[in-house]
Amino acid sequence: MADEVGYFDPGFGSGYRGRSSAMPQNRSLIVLGLAILLGLAAVFIANSYLTGVEEQVEVVDKTMVRVAVARVPLEYGTPISTENIRFVVWPRASLPAGTFASTKGLIDPAAPRVALRPIEVNEPILKSKLSGEGGRASISAILPADKRAVAVRVSDVTGVAGFVLPGDSVDVMITRQVTDSSGEQSSQITDVLLQNVKVIAIDQNANDNANEPKVSKTATLEVDPVDAQKLVLGETVGSLSLALRNVANQDTEAVQTVSIDDLQDGAYGGRYRSPTARYANYSRAPVYRGTRSSGAAARPKRPSNTTNVQIVRGTGSTNYEVKRHAGF
Repeated sequence: MADEVGYFDPGFGSGYRGRSSAMPQNRSLIVLGLAILLGLAAVFIANSYLTGVEEQVEVVDKTMVRVAVARVPLEYGTPISTENIRFVVWPRASLPAGTFASTKGLIDPAAPRVALRPIEVNEPILKSKLSGEGGRASISAILPADKRAVAVRVSDVTGVAGFVLPGDSVDVMITRQVTDSSGEQSSQITDVLLQNVKVIAIDQNANDNANEPKVSKTATLEVDPVDAQKLVLGETVGSLSLALRNVANQDTEAVQTVSIDDLQDGAYGGRYRSPTARYANYSRAPVYRGTRSSGAAARPKRPSNTTNVQIVRGTGSTNYEVKRHAGF
């Protein structure tokens, strides 16, 4: 029995050890295969994600654009520099004309641009609101091509106590003396010289954001060439006054001439009549001129000295022609 118990078959032992060493190798191959599959899946997912992000970025780049905006409020005459601007993305579909996508053409330390109009924070900087390179804050740069800037003298009274500010609209009134046929001064009248005129500067201030009343000496008005002539002539023949208009009222109204006879309580009666022919057609109101069948002047029709009287008797009536009497 000792021999049977102590017997050991080398062949059997070596075969057992072979199967035990093969199992860990198979597990390693399986784990390696799974790792490779998971790695390939991760690469595929990451590649798909990055491709989608690139496509989204490409779409965003097509619909957005880089725009220079104000970093701080820019007042009239402020030089444009890298400290007071920044760049943001802006929808291309709603991009206003005249923006800047880079500092090229916008900032030049040797010849800086200046703001000609107030620009608020995050408002796009437009070429129309800036001077040229190395320019200065000049009204001529923002004046329309068909307009003229004319300065008129004002005071605390004629300038509405300083409440007329750049950007407001005013009516210009003129008070002057008129003469009669003998050449003597007969009366004073006041007319509305111009209506709905834009004020572009008060003294040397052209800032549209000014909101503090200030008694000034001059008001610069934006008018067309003919109205510029009227303003210059008006200052030589009389005194000009400004009447501040409501900002929403852009309508022009029929004007009337006011004379000394109208200086009383009550409605305007239109009492003024020009003493000379040269003022006869001054009113802007349309004048009716009837048509004539011939070159001869139309004569007024004389009233008839008779009239018709109808007398009714029952269901019948009879007309009689009778003579008129005084007062009838």
